[in-house]
Amino acid sequence: MSSKTSRQSGKKPPAQAAGSSPWPKRFVWIGGTALVVGLVAVVFLNNPAIRGVPDGTEQVAVAAAVHVDGDLHDDGEVPAGGPHDGVWQNCGFYDAEVRSENAVHSLEHGAVWITYEPGLAEDQLRTLRGFTGGLDKVLVSPVAGQGSPIIVTAWANQLELIDADDARLAQFVNEFEGSFDAPEPGGRCNGGIGTPTA
Repeated sequence: MSSKTSRQSGKKPPAQAAGSSPWPKRFVWIGGTALVVGLVAVVFLNNPAIRGVPDGTEQVAVAAAVHVDGDLHDDGEVPAGGPHDGVWQNCGFYDAEVRSENAVHSLEHGAVWITYEPGLAEDQLRTLRGFTGGLDKVLVSPVAGQGSPIIVTAWANQLELIDADDARLAQFVNEFEGSFDAPEPGGRCNGGIGTPTA
């Protein structure tokens, strides 16, 4: 077949075939990605459990963050700051009580301290233990005789709860864990005292 016959057949070279442009697929991909990002942003910004100070949080007046020796707090007391031991409590989950004077030092470093009444149901304890899994500055320990089944504390802030599944617990942790409102937010929550069980 001559080149003249080939030109007259009306067939287009493959590069010019209809639908071969990559741009429609690119537009669909870009649009889909933008939609997913937008939906994630909407969910994140409208979920009250992941930002802001939760309802019921009490601001607690605390004394200066100074190091002192000896025991400072009564049984059942969960302090939200003030004078404390010179060594901080290592963060993590404890099934036995820790000295509040060491825990307050952890609060000074930006930790959140979740305390619970001994004898709390196992499913509740599993939920509390979960807060220590991926976060550096969460300390969980029992305090016998405290005023509520669960108390969550950050420096100068405290929230009493009945149930570990209360969405305000996660909201409090997300708001205050590593908070720059603590006196020494860059301080460590390991290398101190105590061996957590989780």
